[in-house]
Amino acid sequence: MRNPERTHEVEADDHVTRRARRRRVLRWSASLVLAVIVLVFLLVPDARKLAGFVFRVGEGVVAESSVAPFYDAPTPTPAAPGTIVRLEPITGTPDGARAWRLIYHSTDVSGADILVSGVVVVPASPAPAGGRTVISWAHPTTGSAPRCAPSSGIAPFVFIEGLTDLLAAGNVVVATDYSGMGVAGPPSYLIGATEAANVLDIVRAARTMDDVDASNRVVLWGHSQGGHAALFAAQEAASYAPELSVAGVAVAAPATELGALLDADIGDVAGVSIGAYAFTAYADAYASRLPADPLTTILTDAGAEAAPSMARLCLLGQNDALHAIAKPLIGGFISTDPATAPGWSELLAENSPTLAPLLMPLFVAQGAKDTLVRPEITAAYVASQQQAGTRIESHVYPDKTHATVATAAIPDLLTWMRALP
Repeated sequence: MRNPERTHEVEADDHVTRRARRRRVLRWSASLVLAVIVLVFLLVPDARKLAGFVFRVGEGVVAESSVAPFYDAPTPTPAAPGTIVRLEPITGTPDGARAWRLIYHSTDVSGADILVSGVVVVPASPAPAGGRTVISWAHPTTGSAPRCAPSSGIAPFVFIEGLTDLLAAGNVVVATDYSGMGVAGPPSYLIGATEAANVLDIVRAARTMDDVDASNRVVLWGHSQGGHAALFAAQEAASYAPELSVAGVAVAAPATELGALLDADIGDVAGVSIGAYAFTAYADAYASRLPADPLTTILTDAGAEAAPSMARLCLLGQNDALHAIAKPLIGGFISTDPATAPGWSELLAENSPTLAPLLMPLFVAQGAKDTLVRPEITAAYVASQQQAGTRIESHVYPDKTHATVATAAIPDLLTWMRALP
């Protein structure tokens, strides 16, 4: 006959053992992540400026388990874009700075009221008269699912490119996750109007926060997908957020001509992965403008079946699983060119940044060794903006890739920013 007291003791011992095992796994994970980030900082030129963040990764690992409930947002009561519904301080902030994770109101491509998450980082130094300039950072592709949000990670500050320098210059730095990431919501991947609203509305949110001293002067800064988002925010700012004064927009390896980019990239694993993110986002957001069962109109049977599964995976942390699905589809993902397919071609054109002149100065950085956003596509966009009359400063960095170009551009970016009116 079982002894109830002995059974309880065994169960308690098992519980303690499991808790100890989880603690060991957590410590091992923190050590591994720390080692990887240290290696990245040692290998990437100029990244040593961010080395101080590495030693805060451990704090982030400890805090991460308590972060998830923050994103379980209630059904929103409609409110003005930029209205904050939830706010909490973040541990492990950069030296001499304070930071918060927040959920705020924004809009999507249909104009619907939505909730979006992100972070606000503020230097501890006194604000200048008139308030601080706000740098609205738009992040490169990390995925498209809620768990892929940069703000929910163990080190949400590390990959805001140029953060330490931007804070040292006295700026507020805000960073949206984009809709559908962090807080569940409609898709945003390469959907220009949604990204633009998210990038601008987090500025509005920061301006309502106590002790942030954010002015209405804004500089937009984005990399890759974030370059796409920043360009759309620049296009839409005057009509969408006329109270904001956008002094300039800076982009590194921006996604511009979407049809050309997809055509150039679809023959490798990165192109298949990014295509899955984009096609599933469009199939959802634009269902009323596309044929029935839209993925099957441009993808092979295998591609249409796999794309939703890939869209649920993140580039960081789930890369192996993502590539395991994507690699067998290389050469067998697309059945019809989306740039010519009914419905799809119009959407790709609509979500490619306009060739009309921008109303503010433009800074463009491109790596000559970039194999994802091809240099010739960025060069064509730069040429069109120059011809249109946009005030533009363009840099091509001979030895830089897609991953390294934004960090390499920081010295030139800061010089350009200081010269902005």
